[in-house]
Amino acid sequence: MLSAMQCYLLPIIKLYLLALKVLLVQLLIRPFRLPGGRDEQEGLAAVRRICEEYKEAKVEFKKLDLASLQSVRQFVQSFKERDLPLNILVNNAGVMLLPEGRTEDGFEQHFGVNYLGHFLLTWLLLDTLKDSGKCGYFSRVVNVCSSAHRIGEIRLNDLNSCQSYSAHAAYCRSKLAQLWFSSHLHQELQCGGFPLSSCAVDPGMVDTALYRHLWTPLRLAQSTIARLLFRTPAEGATTVLFAALSPALEGGECGGGYWANGHREMTTPTSFDPQLQLSLWETSVQLLGLQ
Repeated sequence: MLSAMQCYLLPIIKLYLLALKVLLVQLLIRPFRLPGGRDEQEGLAAVRRICEEYKEAKVEFKKLDLASLQSVRQFVQSFKERDLPLNILVNNAGVMLLPEGRTEDGFEQHFGVNYLGHFLLTWLLLDTLKDSGKCGYFSRVVNVCSSAHRIGEIRLNDLNSCQSYSAHAAYCRSKLAQLWFSSHLHQELQCGGFPLSSCAVDPGMVDTALYRHLWTPLRLAQSTIARLLFRTPAEGATTVLFAALSPALEGGECGGGYWANGHREMTTPTSFDPQLQLSLWETSVQLLGLQ
């Protein structure tokens, strides 16, 4: 079932078990695609299937593990060596409800994969994104968020959940951090006058392997409910495609914000607090050694 599901999972810079294949297929009119993912075997298999189905596709897989800052840096170095333009970056990595644990760099797993890995990846690719954009056709950073951010709480003195750990709270916290990052990045880009925008998009509840860490009885119930109420991976991909390609988000003034179901939405007051966003941004820069 997982392999069949992954046939659909593949965004432009692939950041979650190959994300949505639909995303790549519908963008094949572009010159080149460089998906990345941590499962090399699955990634290469997906690329082969795409190339068999779409003979004109130019796609190549590169290993990328968001739980490893070294892997992120190696991926970016490999990408830049190709001297390719980068018009759209989809940050779509996702882990949820993991048992307490740490990435190889010592960060809580949800915070490290869902947030810090994306932060570093985007930061290192900003120069290429800026150079690839132009007036009338801005480059875009699309951060795949979740409505779970609404109940997230960020404590800057305990980002790694050392004081207490809840898998659900850790996931919500990481998604709020991702939204703060997306919003602050957009403001920075606007102030700098760069042809690049950043937005957050909520694909809704999608029937993917993201729920595999649920307690077994709940997972069984979820799989039944998902078939009735959840969106399919292809349906979830359309929301991401909208944020990546729609003229409604073109330019600095129209871009940014939090998008769901094809329109901009307001969320909780703290979601767009500029001072909180700045504080997390500065802390993240320090944690990643980017100063």
